[in-house]
Amino acid sequence: MATTATGVQATAELAETLPYRDAIVVPPEQVAEYRANGFTKVEGVLTREEVQALQQVCDEFLQLSRTVTTHTEIFDLEPGHTPAEPKLRRVKNPGLNHPLFKRMVYHPVITAVVEQFFGPGRGVRAQGDKLNMKSPGVGSPVQWHQDWAFYPHTNDDILAVGLAIDDTTIENGATQFVPGSHLGPILDHHLPKDRGGFFCGGVTDPSFTAEGAVSVPVRAGGISLHAGRTLHGSPHNLSDRPRRILFMQYTALDAFPLLGIVDDEAFFTTDVIIGQATNIPNIKSCPVRMPLPPVPKDRAGSIYASQTLLESPLFEWQLDKDFIDAESVKHSKHENASVTTRTGQTFLPPRERAKV
Repeated sequence: MATTATGVQATAELAETLPYRDAIVVPPEQVAEYRANGFTKVEGVLTREEVQALQQVCDEFLQLSRTVTTHTEIFDLEPGHTPAEPKLRRVKNPGLNHPLFKRMVYHPVITAVVEQFFGPGRGVRAQGDKLNMKSPGVGSPVQWHQDWAFYPHTNDDILAVGLAIDDTTIENGATQFVPGSHLGPILDHHLPKDRGGFFCGGVTDPSFTAEGAVSVPVRAGGISLHAGRTLHGSPHNLSDRPRRILFMQYTALDAFPLLGIVDDEAFFTTDVIIGQATNIPNIKSCPVRMPLPPVPKDRAGSIYASQTLLESPLFEWQLDKDFIDAESVKHSKHENASVTTRTGQTFLPPRERAKV
């Protein structure tokens, strides 16, 4: 048995010996559909053995979270988390913390699918990853946002892959997308000027209603793909089953981050998965709102933390005073009671959910 840096017990050899399935050729009409809508899905990307191994490792991370009581560099905890009843909503940078997740980031079947949506000769670069774990009955929502608002590039050949570790359904919080939104503007993700004008990681445009949004259920081992400019979010997990998705971001090799390259060496070497790195960016006219001023440091831990600053989220969530301070509560319209969101979903507080 090998022990990762996080202390999760797992065999590193497992990540290297699991079989891959055959390559997948995406039909041209599906590529065209993706370019029109801004999202799609491809089922059956992983083998059953890979899915089972991922589920096991997720369970191990959940058990390891019993050892902490506050957010860490690895763990983002759900409100109400305790060592006795662990509730883990995100593992940060999973590819750096377990070899099986790293295998997924560089997975030849997944990255070959990504390349088909970028087009021939564009290459594929890894740009980041996170594991979102919606616990049964409590899994926090991710409010509506556009990935492009976080990291604009010189061109918008950027997409995110959502690898379903469990079957994702409408009941357990499947990701929702607004068709065609990737062809429109980048909506404001900043607080009003009288609240500092900070970037907060969620749409603050008062005219946005998510009208026309569709849920995209994916079976375990399948993937969703969405463009960097596509509006998307996900509601609570109202089911009795977990909904765990490994999100992996990829860019074409000629897309350079407007905020600057964080790690020069990795950008030109280890992050390059398909193709040869270039120092000539492809510059395309795209709408941009820089994520500046940055989110305040006390909300910079994850998208969940920054989105607590939103005044009118479409997906309501329950407050937990151990995780959200009085200042956020003061500016929030959330209440620890039954609520019906503007998208028509009704959520009960934990004590009431336990009765149904």
